[in-house]
Amino acid sequence: MDAEGLIKRYQAGERDFTVADLSAANLRQANLLGAKLYSANLEGALLGAAVLSGADLERANLAKADLQEADLSAANLRRADLHEATLRKADLRGINLNEANLREANLREADLREANLREANLQEARLGAAVMSGANLQ
Repeated sequence: MDAEGLIKRYQAGERDFTVADLSAANLRQANLLGAKLYSANLEGALLGAAVLSGADLERANLAKADLQEADLSAANLRRADLHEATLRKADLRGINLNEANLREANLREADLREANLREANLQEARLGAAVMSGANLQ
């Protein structure tokens, strides 16, 4: 599936894109509010300023993806692979990143208030100026 096909299907009312292959897709500024992208391959995808609030991205591959300024508030990214992803200035309020791989991810200036980062891998992640009040870091 390509980015254009996904957007057309989403606009037609479809929400379930489980295991979709969207590697390197250009989805900048796409509105995918509440989409189900469980185990989807979004490696290297361009998702800057995209709206993914409430989306289910559990076990998704977002390695090296560009999510700068994206709205991922209240999204589920449990066990997602976000190593080397760019999440700078992203809205991650209330996000579930339980057991997610955020190794070497750029989270500078991200809003992580009330985020669940329990058992997340944050090795070498860049967190400068990130807002983390109320975040679960156990």
